[in-house]
Amino acid sequence: MVRHVLIPHDGSEPAERALTHVTEAMADARVTLLCVIDPSAGFGAGAGAPGAAEVWYRSEKERIEDRLTDAQSVIEDRGMNARTEVKMGQPARTIVDHVHDTDVDRVVMGSHGRRGVSRLLLGSVAETVVRNSPVPVTVVP
Repeated sequence: MVRHVLIPHDGSEPAERALTHVTEAMADARVTLLCVIDPSAGFGAGAGAPGAAEVWYRSEKERIEDRLTDAQSVIEDRGMNARTEVKMGQPARTIVDHVHDTDVDRVVMGSHGRRGVSRLLLGSVAETVVRNSPVPVTVVP
Protein backbone atom coordinates (compact mmCIF):
# COMPACT_ATOMS: atom_id res chain seq x y z
CA MET A 1 0.00 0.00 0.00
CA VAL A 2 1.33 3.42 -0.95
CA ARG A 3 1.35 5.80 2.03
CA HIS A 4 3.16 8.86 0.65
CA VAL A 5 3.43 9.64 -3.04
CA LEU A 6 5.56 12.30 -4.68
CA ILE A 7 4.27 13.92 -7.86
CA PRO A 8 6.89 16.03 -9.63
CA HIS A 9 4.63 18.70 -11.12
CA ASP A 10 5.60 21.37 -13.62
CA GLY A 11 2.12 22.30 -14.78
CA SER A 12 2.45 20.31 -18.02
CA GLU A 13 -0.13 17.95 -19.47
CA PRO A 14 1.96 14.87 -18.51
CA ALA A 15 2.12 16.14 -14.92
CA GLU A 16 -1.66 16.59 -14.93
CA ARG A 17 -2.07 12.99 -16.12
CA ALA A 18 0.12 11.82 -13.22
CA LEU A 19 -2.04 13.83 -10.83
CA THR A 20 -5.21 12.20 -12.21
CA HIS A 21 -3.63 8.75 -11.90
CA VAL A 22 -2.80 9.32 -8.24
CA THR A 23 -6.28 10.61 -7.37
CA GLU A 24 -7.84 7.58 -9.04
CA ALA A 25 -5.44 4.80 -8.00
CA MET A 26 -3.95 5.95 -4.68
CA ALA A 27 -6.79 7.75 -2.94
CA ASP A 28 -5.54 6.83 0.56
CA ALA A 29 -2.03 8.24 0.08
CA ARG A 30 -0.60 11.53 1.28
CA VAL A 31 0.66 13.56 -1.65
CA THR A 32 3.58 15.92 -2.05
CA LEU A 33 3.57 18.02 -5.20
CA LEU A 34 7.13 19.04 -6.02
CA CYS A 35 8.11 21.57 -8.62
CA VAL A 36 11.76 22.03 -9.46
CA ILE A 37 12.77 25.34 -10.98
CA ASP A 38 15.73 24.72 -13.24
CA PRO A 39 18.00 27.78 -13.08
CA SER A 40 19.45 26.97 -16.50
CA ALA A 41 16.00 27.63 -18.00
CA GLY A 42 16.39 31.31 -17.13
CA PHE A 43 19.96 31.55 -18.34
CA GLY A 44 19.08 33.76 -21.30
CA ALA A 45 16.57 35.90 -19.37
CA GLY A 46 17.57 39.47 -20.00
CA ALA A 47 20.96 38.46 -21.45
CA GLY A 48 22.97 39.94 -18.61
CA ALA A 49 20.75 42.91 -17.74
CA PRO A 50 21.13 43.78 -14.06
CA GLY A 51 18.54 41.91 -12.01
CA ALA A 52 17.04 40.08 -15.01
CA ALA A 53 17.71 36.61 -13.59
CA GLU A 54 16.05 37.52 -10.30
CA VAL A 55 13.02 38.94 -12.11
CA TRP A 56 12.81 35.73 -14.15
CA TYR A 57 13.08 33.57 -11.01
CA ARG A 58 10.36 35.50 -9.15
CA SER A 59 8.07 35.32 -12.16
CA GLU A 60 8.71 31.60 -12.63
CA LYS A 61 8.18 30.87 -8.94
CA GLU A 62 4.88 32.78 -8.91
CA ARG A 63 3.69 30.93 -12.03
CA ILE A 64 4.64 27.58 -10.54
CA GLU A 65 3.07 28.31 -7.14
CA ASP A 66 -0.22 29.17 -8.89
CA ARG A 67 -0.16 25.85 -10.75
CA LEU A 68 0.75 23.92 -7.61
CA THR A 69 -2.10 25.57 -5.71
CA ASP A 70 -4.50 24.48 -8.46
CA ALA A 71 -3.14 20.92 -8.37
CA GLN A 72 -3.33 20.84 -4.57
CA SER A 73 -6.98 21.90 -4.77
CA VAL A 74 -7.74 19.01 -7.14
CA ILE A 75 -6.23 16.55 -4.67
CA GLU A 76 -7.91 18.06 -1.63
CA ASP A 77 -11.28 18.15 -3.44
CA ARG A 78 -10.93 14.36 -3.62
CA GLY A 79 -10.52 14.22 0.17
CA MET A 80 -6.79 13.56 0.02
CA ASN A 81 -4.04 15.29 2.00
CA ALA A 82 -1.59 17.28 -0.13
CA ARG A 83 1.26 19.70 0.33
CA THR A 84 3.46 21.57 -2.11
CA GLU A 85 7.15 22.27 -2.36
CA VAL A 86 9.21 24.38 -4.74
CA LYS A 87 12.93 23.75 -5.05
CA MET A 88 15.64 25.02 -7.35
CA GLY A 89 18.04 22.70 -9.13
CA GLN A 90 18.48 20.19 -11.90
CA PRO A 91 15.05 18.46 -12.02
CA ALA A 92 15.95 14.75 -12.03
CA ARG A 93 18.66 15.09 -9.40
CA THR A 94 16.47 17.27 -7.18
CA ILE A 95 13.56 14.81 -7.40
CA VAL A 96 15.78 11.85 -6.46
CA ASP A 97 17.39 13.84 -3.62
CA HIS A 98 13.92 14.70 -2.31
CA VAL A 99 12.98 11.02 -2.28
CA HIS A 100 16.15 10.18 -0.33
CA ASP A 101 15.44 12.95 2.20
CA THR A 102 11.78 12.16 2.92
CA ASP A 103 9.43 9.27 3.70
CA VAL A 104 8.08 9.05 0.13
CA ASP A 105 7.40 5.45 -0.86
CA ARG A 106 6.33 6.02 -4.49
CA VAL A 107 6.97 8.56 -7.23
CA VAL A 108 4.33 9.09 -9.90
CA MET A 109 5.32 11.30 -12.79
CA GLY A 110 4.32 12.09 -16.31
CA SER A 111 6.52 11.68 -19.35
CA HIS A 112 6.63 13.81 -22.46
CA GLY A 113 7.29 10.63 -24.44
CA ARG A 114 10.32 11.82 -26.36
CA ARG A 115 11.97 9.07 -28.36
CA GLY A 116 15.09 8.50 -30.39
CA VAL A 117 17.53 11.33 -31.02
CA SER A 118 15.42 13.95 -29.22
CA ARG A 119 15.56 11.89 -26.01
CA LEU A 120 19.28 11.34 -26.37
CA LEU A 121 19.98 15.03 -26.95
CA LEU A 122 17.53 16.44 -24.42
CA GLY A 123 17.71 13.71 -21.80
CA SER A 124 14.74 12.35 -19.96
CA VAL A 125 13.90 13.43 -16.43
CA ALA A 126 11.56 10.46 -16.01
CA GLU A 127 14.17 7.98 -17.22
CA THR A 128 16.82 9.40 -14.89
CA VAL A 129 14.45 9.30 -11.91
CA VAL A 130 13.46 5.70 -12.72
CA ARG A 131 17.11 4.65 -12.84
CA ASN A 132 18.14 6.43 -9.62
CA SER A 133 15.14 6.41 -7.31
CA PRO A 134 15.34 4.25 -4.20
CA VAL A 135 11.53 3.74 -4.35
CA PRO A 136 9.26 2.52 -7.14
CA VAL A 137 8.45 5.04 -9.87
CA THR A 138 5.27 4.96 -11.92
CA VAL A 139 5.59 6.83 -15.22
CA VAL A 140 2.26 7.88 -16.68
CA PRO A 141 2.50 8.26 -20.46
